[in-house]
Amino acid sequence: MTTIHEQTFTVGKYLVSPLTRDTEAGAFTAAVSIRSGSGRAMHDRVFRFTPLFPTRESARHYAAREGASWVLGRA
Repeated sequence: MTTIHEQTFTVGKYLVSPLTRDTEAGAFTAAVSIRSGSGRAMHDRVFRFTPLFPTRESARHYAAREGASWVLGRA
């Protein structure tokens, strides 16, 4: 299994990093890292999602959408 760090983007003060991983069955899983702050005050939340996706692109889109949604819900 290989984890791929996808294109990172900024939403307000948060850095959103979608992650995808291929499974042994040929499907893909999604996760997202949401980071804020810097240095010793940095916080990083990682959310792993349970759905399996047929393509890496669909997993990436899901992770990016969920990450942005989480950030916007905190505003």
